[in-house]
Amino acid sequence: MKKVGLALSGGAARGFSHLGVIKVLKEHGIPIDYIAGTSAGSFAGGAVAAGMSIENIIEMGKKLSWYRVSKLSFSTKGLISNAPIAKLIHDEFPFNKFEDLMIPFSAVATNLETGDEVVFKEKGDIGFAICSSCAIPGIFAPLVDSEGNRFVDGGVVAPVPTKAVREMGADIIIAVDVISSGADYWGSPSTLVGIIFQSALMLLQTASKHQHYHADSVIIPPISHLRPDEIGKMEEFIELGEKAALAQIDDIKRLLD
Repeated sequence: MKKVGLALSGGAARGFSHLGVIKVLKEHGIPIDYIAGTSAGSFAGGAVAAGMSIENIIEMGKKLSWYRVSKLSFSTKGLISNAPIAKLIHDEFPFNKFEDLMIPFSAVATNLETGDEVVFKEKGDIGFAICSSCAIPGIFAPLVDSEGNRFVDGGVVAPVPTKAVREMGADIIIAVDVISSGADYWGSPSTLVGIIFQSALMLLQTASKHQHYHADSVIIPPISHLRPDEIGKMEEFIELGEKAALAQIDDIKRLLD
């Protein structure tokens, strides 16, 4: 029997689209044997791996706001701390240890000193791993382990963690990329800040697309009109994730055959 792995990209609030995709996969009987997630994808993937239903994750999502998932940092290494994300995970997830998860799961982060891809899996605290994966450089303070290693957002080196899920043992990889759709809400930037942000997004899109070659199926929800900070548009993100998954569901079933 072929093993199916999901590779869920980063993308902040755009990560809600992952829930729509997973909902469709489950409704059509597509098995999910492994999950790897980067940044927002690690949060969504970790919740599913912990045994939460899509409906329960959506209910948890309704409680989210930038105020709730962050707090001021007194560190010079980041404006805010994502420690509240770890508390939310510990409060809401059925399991908090990799060892207890219902589905094998990996959270991808970046070692700030070496630039290496770091894959948290198999054992340890899920909250620490997901917070490391979500620590956007310059925004969130890095996470520091007991050995002094500092970790930042996995999107720096692996926006779409296809390699990580392949190494877990997946025969078929379904990648969900919520970055590559681009951003048409900016139009043509006319300020220095706009140009910097637009250029940074283009670099991230290019890096994401380069990791598609590891995947057997790539789902890209049509969310270019939605900003990554629009947490309040969760339902639209989910609906567009469903739409994108339905468009490829027959091809995915053929892969399994």
